[in-house]
Amino acid sequence: MAGIKTLGQFIIEKQADFSYAKGELSRLLRDIGIASKIVNREVNKAGLVDILGDAGTTNIQGEGQKKLDVYANEQFISALTSGGECCIVATEEEDEFVPIDSPVSKNAKYIVCIDPLDGSSNIDCNVAVGTIFSIYRRKSVEGDATLADVLQRGTDQVAAGYVIYGSSTMLVYTTGKGVNGFTLDPSIGEFCLSHPNMKIPENGTIYSINEGNYVHFPDGVKQYIKYAQVEDLATSRPYTSRYIGSMVADIHRNLIKGGIYIYPTTAASPNGKLRLLYECNPMAFIIEQAGGKASDGFKRILEIEPTELHQRTAIFIGSAAMVANAERFMVEHSQPQGLPNIAEEKLEQLGVIGGID
Repeated sequence: MAGIKTLGQFIIEKQADFSYAKGELSRLLRDIGIASKIVNREVNKAGLVDILGDAGTTNIQGEGQKKLDVYANEQFISALTSGGECCIVATEEEDEFVPIDSPVSKNAKYIVCIDPLDGSSNIDCNVAVGTIFSIYRRKSVEGDATLADVLQRGTDQVAAGYVIYGSSTMLVYTTGKGVNGFTLDPSIGEFCLSHPNMKIPENGTIYSINEGNYVHFPDGVKQYIKYAQVEDLATSRPYTSRYIGSMVADIHRNLIKGGIYIYPTTAASPNGKLRLLYECNPMAFIIEQAGGKASDGFKRILEIEPTELHQRTAIFIGSAAMVANAERFMVEHSQPQGLPNIAEEKLEQLGVIGGID
């Protein structure tokens, strides 16, 4: 064990960074880690037991729930309930937020927003899937926590992370002081620090987008894709197209190698498809802490004001230079209604003169 630092040890060491925390946040992160181990076990044996397939229900988004979605949702809610540090769980799989109704949790300080199993439609193909979570401090000080406690901007997050269940299982998280990654060692059943102080490259050569929806993309996205495919040695183009279809897997790869992940608005999803509170905000927090950038094409993801629990948004996330360049294309080739000067103002903010080369 010499030289090995477990997730639990690391969290305790960093606890002093939080003047407002008295161990609750550390225990909350520990509870999420424990639940992820249980989910990982089921994901790894999913092909051997009757846990794949449709559960016969749909979630609030109208998406069919897979059995593993339901199982993961139950495990995380159970872990967060028994831990006592969380008063509300907002999850993709529930129509409304879930209040933790226990004497201990009633006055707990924290709110958790979670996507229990991102990319689960791919699991029967043995593709990496994951869990995404976001942690906020509750705003109310008296009585029951309410929806207003959940609807906080991404800038208010105190911690965020994801777990990727793949060839190895990793938990990556931030508390606003950098990003660290832990790999699960199955021989001892512990997450061990394997990727300290993770940094996303400033630039990259990978773009991740479902090009099958190309005809429905905004013109700015279409133009960026054309740009990415043009040969230009000075900018290392053409870029490599890599799209897994699991947000966690695509962003994890780009975090390590550099790249951009784009899920724009489409004709079918005019507000975007990915959920702000438990997908985009936590991923944006992580990527920004690693030195990257996250935007809806015009505005920083973390500054979007949420108005509903399952709010959707477009997202451009990854290496800072690549996201900034994609934003330039969006501003140059898009003109949101009612904002006639947005393109000119935004290009001026981005330092672009005379349009895009």
